[in-house]
Amino acid sequence: MIKTIENNPILTIVVVVLIMLSFNIDVLDVSIMEARNFITAREMITDNNWLLTTMNGEARYQKPPLPTWFAALSGLIFGIKNILALRFPGIIMVILTGVYSYLLSNTLLKNKGHSLINGLLTVTSFYVIGIVIEAPWDIFSHGFMLIGIFHLFQLFEKQKKYWQHTLLAGLFIGFSFMCKGPVSFYALLIPFLISYGIIFKYKHFRAKLFSVFSILILILLVGGWWFLYVRLEDPQTFLNITNKETGNWGSYNVRPFYYYWSFFTQSGIWTIPAFISLLYPYLKSRVSNLKAYKFSFYWTIFAVILLSIIPEKKSRYLMPVLIPLAINTGFYIEYLIREFKNIKDKRETVPVYFNFGLIALIGIVFPFAGYLFLKDYTNANWALYTVAVFILLSIGIAIIVQLKRKNINSIFYLTICFMIGVFVFVLPLSKALKSDSYKSISQLKTKVEKENLKVYSFGFVSPEMIWNFGDKIPQIKINDSTYNFPKENKFGILVNGFSPADTKLLKENYTIVQYDTYDLNRSAPGTKNYKKRLLSHYYVLTKK
Repeated sequence: MIKTIENNPILTIVVVVLIMLSFNIDVLDVSIMEARNFITAREMITDNNWLLTTMNGEARYQKPPLPTWFAALSGLIFGIKNILALRFPGIIMVILTGVYSYLLSNTLLKNKGHSLINGLLTVTSFYVIGIVIEAPWDIFSHGFMLIGIFHLFQLFEKQKKYWQHTLLAGLFIGFSFMCKGPVSFYALLIPFLISYGIIFKYKHFRAKLFSVFSILILILLVGGWWFLYVRLEDPQTFLNITNKETGNWGSYNVRPFYYYWSFFTQSGIWTIPAFISLLYPYLKSRVSNLKAYKFSFYWTIFAVILLSIIPEKKSRYLMPVLIPLAINTGFYIEYLIREFKNIKDKRETVPVYFNFGLIALIGIVFPFAGYLFLKDYTNANWALYTVAVFILLSIGIAIIVQLKRKNINSIFYLTICFMIGVFVFVLPLSKALKSDSYKSISQLKTKVEKENLKVYSFGFVSPEMIWNFGDKIPQIKINDSTYNFPKENKFGILVNGFSPADTKLLKENYTIVQYDTYDLNRSAPGTKNYKKRLLSHYYVLTKK
């Protein structure tokens, strides 16, 4: 079985991602960044705003539109309310990221088995998966950049027949710009170029200067035309948004330089192997290809350093680091597969037993822990819960057996199966994790259409609420001193909370009746994870 997998590396990566993410990823709630993307995609379709993009009817130029175009096209084909359809382009990008991690690794290593390990590590790293939901632009930006980097590497290494790589590198780096501007250029490409220069020295580079110049022209054409179009068509709005965004880099979410030093934990299930792979003095004498290991090590470290320099920091900004980190981690996994049966030093064996033993333990205790936390849901869905128990328990026991045999190759693939099992069979059980106060707003649109009422927002209403509502919710309160009251004598409003001044102003002019409260929080009020912004009260106002 393992031989069949290793003989079909690209197919293996495709199948793993499709099985892992295509069945139940729509179970997860739409995040705030996703909601913004999906609202913009919806308004592309309903309002034909494909170039001058909008969110809730207002200009949304903060992000280039390429990922949103993909979401909108998928929504056109499969339905704009179909969450899986809207997320599917992101799933395809996870596949491409894994495939090109494999292809780049195989170019470096000339070893399909080792390169497959790197590809699988990439697609099963926690934040590579999580970023599809938390920030849908990122996986496109960094995925396209990785494809561009692969072709750059080919261009730098080949002595002839490299024009196709010139064209493809320029095209895909341009696509990356059309997803999130220069973000991936800074976080992924520059560290790659520095690392390549240190390790591979840019041999015969002078002969390829015209190719490099051609790539730069392509990047400007492919990645810059939309920015120029919006700048010409809506200059003042574009400049206002640009100034606000650039201002955030030095004043918003400012964190200390060392904020990213725990970056390896974003590998999730691979945290311990990822950390050990960064212990250069330990691993340098054990890897099968020291030059390639140095390259991935420098690429990872320089990416973290460059990101640490920027004052604005968020956990999700580390996602591109996971690409070279997965390649770096692969050297440690390959070493264990090759040598673990011969290792006697407990300082080397204990971390391995601890890491994979912990995964096995999770599988073994899941029948009890899962029932304890999800019993209300498992009683009604006993068949799904029983299958989840059987799968995870079986994998946990199999890992223990293979640990006794010191068969790391089998343990690695069992860990991949564990990840698949969690996504396919455990993720749907998360539906049980919903507080009694949870109430979706999705039915309100149908209700107000029957009543011939229009709904507005008074102050802030979260993007998740607007997406869940299913249509634009125009704002009445623009800021503390500016109001844009509707002409209708009777209308609905959604509000997160009234100030005393707002209450006085409204009561002077309208009769106010509260009808409902909508809460998109899965956590109960008062708990740590409860977000007040996901709460909206619905009122109907009638002019006096």
